[in-house]
Amino acid sequence: MSWLQNLLGGSKARVSGEPPSGNGASSFHLWWELGRGRPLQEVSAILEIVEPPRVDRLYFWAMQVSFADPDGGGAHIGIQHHPRYPASGAVNWGGYAPQPEGGLLQGSPSPLPSAPNDPNTRDFAWSAHRPYRLSIGRSPEPGPEGFVAWRGSVEDLTTGEVTVVRDLYSRGTYLRGPVVWTECFARCDHPTTAVRWSGLQVVDDVDEPSVVTAVSVNYQTHANGGCDNTNSSVDGDGWLQRANTSRTNPTGTRLTP
Repeated sequence: MSWLQNLLGGSKARVSGEPPSGNGASSFHLWWELGRGRPLQEVSAILEIVEPPRVDRLYFWAMQVSFADPDGGGAHIGIQHHPRYPASGAVNWGGYAPQPEGGLLQGSPSPLPSAPNDPNTRDFAWSAHRPYRLSIGRSPEPGPEGFVAWRGSVEDLTTGEVTVVRDLYSRGTYLRGPVVWTECFARCDHPTTAVRWSGLQVVDDVDEPSVVTAVSVNYQTHANGGCDNTNSSVDGDGWLQRANTSRTNPTGTRLTP
């Protein structure tokens, strides 16, 4: 029995076929290790798609936060390889309200077009091998009464162009629990893809920036339908997330560049 089968309690490793998860995807995460306990008002991360998808399936690479004080749900901003969009290029900034309210967070209209007219997912012509800074922070525009407007934006670090996706409205006045992740709506044996995360940074409520230098690895479990051949690893001053590869760093591994 292989080490992976032993880890899975004797189950055959899932390295081919469709992931039988509830949403048909296999996901894996890098949870940020924060050195301070102060409330956060801004988070950012640099994403580079180093090996883009070669199949017409949805792939989603995003930075996610929760809204706090009071509980205001959570949201994620990221780049997508999405076959329903021009050249499969899209950006998403959307989220969910807390229970018992539930449902999607409302937001401002986006200045970006959307081929299928999705308020959260908009057309975005990204390029592989180019770094993009994803940012979530307070908007200069006010939200509706009782809500804070949180702006999601993407900066092309090659050209310096900043794209504002839109504002989301949450009752939460601060951010917490930042994490970056990969979500693959593809077969476990589809060609390998890889993205690189770096430049993780938070700004607290007294405008003090802090660089995040350690993350904790997590994978969607075999029991919950995840592929067993995804992996996260250190890559220079950042972290690499790769699909269809050997897993060398199991859940709970702490990774520092």
